[in-house]
Amino acid sequence: MSIALNRIPDRVRKIHLMAVCGTAMGALASMLKDMGYAVTGSDQNVYPPMSHFLVQKGIVLNEGFSGENIRYEPDLVVVGNAVSRDNPEVEMMNRMGISYCSMPQAVNHFIVAGKKSILITGTHGKTTTSAIIAWLLFRAGLDPSFVIGGILKNFGSNYRLGKGPYVVLEGDEYDTAYFDKGPKFLHYDPAVAVLTGVEFDHADIFKDLSQVKAAFGAFVSRLSHGSRLLAVDSDGNVDELIGACGCRVDRYGRDPGPAWRSAAESFSATRTEFEVFQRENFYHRFKTRMMGSHNLLNTLAAIAVADYLKISKPMIAEALNAFEGVKRRQEIRGEKRGVVVMDDFAHHPTAVRETIRAVKPFCGKGRLLAVFEPRTNTSMRKIFQNVYPLSFDGADVVCIRKPPLLKKVPPAEWFSSENLVADLKKQGRDAYFFTDTDSIIDFLVQNARSGDVVLVMSNGGFDNIHERLLEAL
Repeated sequence: MSIALNRIPDRVRKIHLMAVCGTAMGALASMLKDMGYAVTGSDQNVYPPMSHFLVQKGIVLNEGFSGENIRYEPDLVVVGNAVSRDNPEVEMMNRMGISYCSMPQAVNHFIVAGKKSILITGTHGKTTTSAIIAWLLFRAGLDPSFVIGGILKNFGSNYRLGKGPYVVLEGDEYDTAYFDKGPKFLHYDPAVAVLTGVEFDHADIFKDLSQVKAAFGAFVSRLSHGSRLLAVDSDGNVDELIGACGCRVDRYGRDPGPAWRSAAESFSATRTEFEVFQRENFYHRFKTRMMGSHNLLNTLAAIAVADYLKISKPMIAEALNAFEGVKRRQEIRGEKRGVVVMDDFAHHPTAVRETIRAVKPFCGKGRLLAVFEPRTNTSMRKIFQNVYPLSFDGADVVCIRKPPLLKKVPPAEWFSSENLVADLKKQGRDAYFFTDTDSIIDFLVQNARSGDVVLVMSNGGFDNIHERLLEAL
C-alpha cells in the first residue's frame, strides 16, 4: 500500500478539494480554477448557492464522499478541516499515495507565494475588518488578492485574484485538518497582522478560555521580527498575549492612550462619523455607512493598516464612504408593510449585544424586534446561559428560538432558550420562546408594525426566515 505525503508536489495540474462547499474552501477552489488548474471537489452537503457557483466556474462537483471521486489520480488533494481520518476519500488517497495538504497550506503555496499577506485574527470582527482593508487597497489601486469569510458587496465575492503585492486573509482559529489540529492562522507569516480581541468561543474546539488564549498566544509569539501587529486596546486578554510578541506592536481603540484612537463619534441611521487621532495628533475625520461602535473599531483598524501601506488620507476617506459592507452583517434583506427585515451573523453574546446597540439608532421611532437562533457549537451549550440575558438591552421585543441542532451536543451541556426567555422577562423584557421558525414568522406577522426593524441573528440559514417573513408580510 502506498503512503500519501503531506506535501505539495513540484508539478501540479489536477487538484481535488474535500469538503469544497465551505466558504473558504469554495473560494480556494474558485481561485485555483481561475489560475488554470483542473479542479474537482466533493462534499457531504452539496447545496446552493455554493454548489451552483462552483459548477458555474467549471468545477466538477461530487455529492457525497467516495473513493471513486479521486480514482482519476489528482496530483494533489486539499483536505478540509471538516474531513475525518476515516473518510473514504482519505482512505483511498492513502492507498493511492496521492500527495495532500491542508487549506492554509494550499493558500500559502498557490495564493500567497511571492506576496505580502495582511492577516486579520480575533474572536470578533475578522470578516468586516478584512473586507474594509481589501476594499481600501483596491480603491487605492493596489490590486489586492483576498480570501475572506463573507461576501463583500462591493465585489459580489469573498475572494479575488489580484496582481498587486498584497493578499488579505481572514485568520481562522479553528483547527486545520485531521492531521493538523492547530489553528489555521499559525500557517501564515504576515507582513501586517490585526488582532481584534480575544474571548472564549468555539466550544467544540477549545475547552476553555485558557486554550483560546494559548492558540492566539502561539500566533502572536510566532510573528516575524519584521512583521507589524495592530492589536485592539482595552482588552485584558490581548494585554496578556502581546508581551510575547517580538515585532512592533501598535494598539487601537476609543480610550486615550493607543497609537490609533477614534473620537467625536456620531451615529445615525445612515452614517457613522468620527475623528481619528494618531499618537494623539489629529489624523482625519471620516464617514462610513457601517453602524455601531464595534464596526467603528473595525474601521479604525483598517485605517491604521491603510496608513502603514502609505495610502493617503483622502483616498482612505473616499473608499470608506463607498464601502457597502458584507452580506449577513447588518444586511437589509427587504421591507414590507413598513417593516424592515435585517440579517446579521451575530451569535456570540458580545456580538449579539453590540449588534443590537448598533442597529437601535437605525430604528428611529420604531421598535427593534430581535430574533435569535442559538446554532453554533458554543451557543447551543450552556456556557453562556447566564451571559445572554445581558445581551439584549435595547431590543423592544425579543424572540428566542429553540436551538435546532441540540443532538450535536451532550444533553448535560444543552443551552436552554426557555431559561433565557424567563431571565429576560425577569428583567422586564418583552421576550418570547419558540420551538420552530414557523411560529416566529406567525408571531412577527401579527405583531410587527410599520416603522419596526426585525433583526434576525444566526450563523446559519435559519430556515430562510428572512424571505419567508417578507413574503408573509
